[in-house]
Amino acid sequence: MLPLSLRAQTEGDSLMFQMPISSYILKETGASTVLMSKDTDRPVSPASLTKILTCTLAIESGRLDQDVFITKESTIVEPSKAGFKPGEKIKLIDLVKAAMVNSSNDAAFAIAIYLSGNVESFVAAMNAKAKMIGMKNSRFTNPAGFDKGIYTGNTSTAGDLMRLTEYAVKNPVFNDIARLEKAVFSEETTHRIYSLKTHNKLLDKYPYAVGIKTGFTTKAGCCLIARAIKNNRDVILVMLNAKTDRWHVAANMFDMAFLGNRPDPAWIVQTSRRDSGRADTLSPVKSGRRKYRMSKASLRLKRNMASLSKSSYKSKRSPLAHSGRKFKKHDLAFSKQVRKNKKKITFS
Repeated sequence: MLPLSLRAQTEGDSLMFQMPISSYILKETGASTVLMSKDTDRPVSPASLTKILTCTLAIESGRLDQDVFITKESTIVEPSKAGFKPGEKIKLIDLVKAAMVNSSNDAAFAIAIYLSGNVESFVAAMNAKAKMIGMKNSRFTNPAGFDKGIYTGNTSTAGDLMRLTEYAVKNPVFNDIARLEKAVFSEETTHRIYSLKTHNKLLDKYPYAVGIKTGFTTKAGCCLIARAIKNNRDVILVMLNAKTDRWHVAANMFDMAFLGNRPDPAWIVQTSRRDSGRADTLSPVKSGRRKYRMSKASLRLKRNMASLSKSSYKSKRSPLAHSGRKFKKHDLAFSKQVRKNKKKITFS
């Protein structure tokens, strides 16, 4: 592993632009220079980003084609989950898909119990692997990312999660699974069909996105590890506890990385002051909706961000080989969202 310089040339610049995100890091895969960063060594709850480590251990076990007996213990978990029933048999590779694509907690616990016999032994393996990768500021307490009760203390940092992701993407199996928008598989005995959709909205909103993982708990807030590839540039973003629309911010950060632009101070400052809610409709905890009318400053901010995104989209008309999405459809959806935002923003 290359030593990751988290205080690279741009850290001083990054600290000037205080995004409404607890910590983040943006860099090209394998490069030592950090493009943007904030509080990369700050320990926080990584929520379901933890499952990247869980699935990495499963992939490296060499047992992906084996059937996993679903225990009752692995099904007694909080949402989100695939809904496996005790006694079912699911192939290990399908459990990895469920954990990565749908963030299924029952899949993560089933992986742990199958590979190590019990959760405690698997957690020990997780922490040993994390240490081997170079994650010096992380401590894992469970395979799913829970951070309360008996699982309190499940923590990591943006820098450590970047190390983990750069390690994981070296594996082609991980890459294939991380970019899936849906996982469809069947139980081995009853042949019951499971069809699980991704929580990663960036795959629809940004044409160069190729995964990787979303996360949310009440304590951790909205989290995201995203990857985008354009013109042979491979960029990874780790975003923890985002108090804003993580999809829109991620798209703009990738655009700035690909275009070689510096962050716009006005955008960063206004976003930090105005956008204190969470615009994440995929949170497993359902809360009452609150509606905020846009101020004139917020409206100008949204128009500026939309203008930046539109201008950058016009320049990227060479779709990735793996993507079947059409850019016209993307542009139409984006325009509709902009028109909607001119009226009101809905947070949940």
